[in-house]
Amino acid sequence: MATTNTATTNAKASGTFALGGDLHVNRLGYGAMRITGEGIWGEPKDANKAKEVLKRVVELGINLIDTSDAYGPAVSERLIGEALSPYADGVVIATKGGLTRQGPNKWLPVGRPEYLRQQVELSLRYLKLERIDLWQLHRIDPKVPVEESLGEIAKLQQEGKIRHVGLSEVKPHEIDQARKVVEIVSVQNKYNIGDRDHDDVVDYCTKNNIGFIPWYPVAAGELAKPGGKLDAAAKKHGATVSQLSLAWLLNRSPVILPIPGTTSTAHLEENVAAASVKLTDAEWAEIEASAK
Repeated sequence: MATTNTATTNAKASGTFALGGDLHVNRLGYGAMRITGEGIWGEPKDANKAKEVLKRVVELGINLIDTSDAYGPAVSERLIGEALSPYADGVVIATKGGLTRQGPNKWLPVGRPEYLRQQVELSLRYLKLERIDLWQLHRIDPKVPVEESLGEIAKLQQEGKIRHVGLSEVKPHEIDQARKVVEIVSVQNKYNIGDRDHDDVVDYCTKNNIGFIPWYPVAAGELAKPGGKLDAAAKKHGATVSQLSLAWLLNRSPVILPIPGTTSTAHLEENVAAASVKLTDAEWAEIEASAK
């Protein structure tokens, strides 16, 4: 399939957004979950290749890299620190804490204040940072009041170890609750053109100028099948379904910051080229109608 030219594309083409009003990033970022072993557990098959991808990320103008202490665990953060430190000017490393790992594909929330503080300190060490630009609560722990979890994070922010704070997998009422404890500059939820359960959160973030970071940003299932509306539009515009999925997110709201992940430089370049894919409002409306 013909694809949008990847040779001249830079993430700057996706536009910019200021997290917290002062942390300027290009809107198309990179998610570093997959640079680990199977089940997001352990080391990758080829650590050098993973580092090459990370370096190419920065070369392509991506300056928002999203990771988590739970990816590996610690593997993704460590590889980022080894590959990119000292960081180029303007590169923002966003990480998360609050999910623990019991094995491949196993995740359990822990939001105890002392645990979160420990994990922030470890993230700083692995990432080779003195301050985390964006730290996000990976999940709200149902056993711990969010005021206690984020109260500790607010202290770490006051100590200069965290610049900005975000949330993950939350609804508007939970964001409201969290904002009473600490300023929230980003929300990271599962969201794509084929899975729009969090439309209300996107609208909330748009209204309040909060960055919305969609994980699993590329449409799957029926919508992405050959012969469908998304496929037809992709062929018409010389793009891939993945590129069109990312372009839709960039068009959906100016606060959306997609973070597609990959372990391939070629796939990375293809993702970044999505920043240059443009459709008319009528074309997007036709695709959206087919997704419902």
